[in-house]
Amino acid sequence: MISIDKDKQTIAIDEASEVSLFSPEGFKIISDLWLEVGWDQKYVYGFTWLGRPIIQLPDDMIRVQEVIYDVKPDLVIETGIAHGGSLIYYASILNAIGHGRVLGIDIEIRAHNRTEITGHRMYELIDLIEGSSIAEETVSKVEEFVDRDMTILIILDSDHSYEHVYKELCLYSKYVSSGSYIVVTDGSFENYGHLPRAKLDYPEMYNSWNSNNPKKAAKDFVDANVGFSIVEAEFPFNEGAIPFRVTHCPSAFIEKL
Repeated sequence: MISIDKDKQTIAIDEASEVSLFSPEGFKIISDLWLEVGWDQKYVYGFTWLGRPIIQLPDDMIRVQEVIYDVKPDLVIETGIAHGGSLIYYASILNAIGHGRVLGIDIEIRAHNRTEITGHRMYELIDLIEGSSIAEETVSKVEEFVDRDMTILIILDSDHSYEHVYKELCLYSKYVSSGSYIVVTDGSFENYGHLPRAKLDYPEMYNSWNSNNPKKAAKDFVDANVGFSIVEAEFPFNEGAIPFRVTHCPSAFIEKL
């Protein structure tokens, strides 16, 4: 139970602890609840970028933008492209920087999405591969776009099951550059298995989300592979009191050391 008293300016959880409502601790409690309810109600399904739906939390979009600007990759590889909004987003950032391309991979690129993506003005900076991101033939096609001298950033946003994400990490980690990142999205899944939408949309994962999620895959991969570390992308600018991110992607940034 969460109890908020605006007159006393306090927030309490289960009557066991009480913190100031107007504090980083109070904001963390409220933002975690907001993330949970928003995920269940598909809040992130209400945004577009340059005309294409982008199923991402705006806070997470800005964080990735900060990292792309810092790394300035030659190539961004994204697995899982849905409507293509994220591809357009990354391409527009690279276009503004004046450097880099995007490679999008999806097990199925539906005809209407392909038409919209290929007809977009940002498509000149985008390449597409249709196929499972963990299939041998797909990885062989990826090889055609990469070069060992490239600075490469990887974003994993396809199947969010533990097994799939771990396989992606094993397959794509060889491409990421030293000082760059593999971004493992939607680690917040570990906390949402009890929500109504989880049972409806992901029945095969319903009883295992505390272990069957991207965040655990990222942790286990880093534990098993020397030279990789989970880090929190630094704030390039922060004059506020909040030292943490409001995110659906906790423990998302795996840095290649």
